[in-house]
Amino acid sequence: MKQRKSLSKIALPRIYFIDKEIASGKYPNVPELAKKYETSASSINRDIAYMRDMMNAPIAYDFFEKGFYYTEKTFRLAAAYATADDLLALGMAKNLMELYRNTSLHETTLKLLENISIPLKGDKSADDWFSNRIVIPKIASAKVDIKIWKTVVCGLRDNKVLTFSYLCADLEGLSDKGESSGKKVNFRRVHPYQLLFDQSTWYLYAYDENRSAMRTFSLTRILDIAVTGENFKIRDDFDYRSLEGASYFGIYAQENKACKFVIAVTGDTRWIRERQWAEDQHIKEIRGGIEISFTSNQFEKVLQWILAQGARAKPLAPKSLVKLWGETIQAMSKLMR
Repeated sequence: MKQRKSLSKIALPRIYFIDKEIASGKYPNVPELAKKYETSASSINRDIAYMRDMMNAPIAYDFFEKGFYYTEKTFRLAAAYATADDLLALGMAKNLMELYRNTSLHETTLKLLENISIPLKGDKSADDWFSNRIVIPKIASAKVDIKIWKTVVCGLRDNKVLTFSYLCADLEGLSDKGESSGKKVNFRRVHPYQLLFDQSTWYLYAYDENRSAMRTFSLTRILDIAVTGENFKIRDDFDYRSLEGASYFGIYAQENKACKFVIAVTGDTRWIRERQWAEDQHIKEIRGGIEISFTSNQFEKVLQWILAQGARAKPLAPKSLVKLWGETIQAMSKLMR
């Protein structure tokens, strides 16, 4: 077995994972550790050798239990092997997982991070100083059923066709006269390609056999999902990122042609200047504000962005955007009256 001469930052979390598993008294062996951590048996072997030879870990192998144990039952690796940056990174990672609270990612990843960080913790007041100083504010989010999440992930991993019932948007259930059509749920048979995350909501990007086209489905509207026994061949152009174009306004449902947008913004525009909204964006100074221009195919998303600015933003091009913006404002004015 090749001896590990130095400890890399990549190996550090894995070594603390091994330490936790051995200290649990479950007598883990190399294949079990490699499977749990999703790494190779050779990496585990080198880590254990390093722990024993360089960290003075009292590791022994029990031939009856067929696994490793500590000859000193109270032994745990010292936190001194982790730097302050390591501790901060782990703490920040746990805080960031709040963004994924309503998915199984939150529970499983948080548990893994907690297991890794347990042996690193010393005095709580010293180690967790950032818990109340670096904060991820809570935002509105849609809760995803864990069973649905796992079924979708299974379909993604194994390239299996999925079937499910899909709740229509409120407008989809209305007739031309605005009356309920009674159709609230559609049956879908799809080829799952990717999971997308946008504004605290998860979407499935998939080929819809019923529509013979690519569609995005909100996971919160999926019901009665099932994995079929049928495989599908993934398309060469399956990647959603190839459709986003050169602008960064999140997920959009329709595949529009790219066009040039020009928007005038007045008042405090510093926060707009600080962000990159598109690859080719250009900002020109005008009286009382700026004029931002860029290319995008995310028509509806850009309109939403303009409306969110209220009276501070006015579209100048393309004409179709100016027209729809005006119609939307008129409709809002009627609501006020």
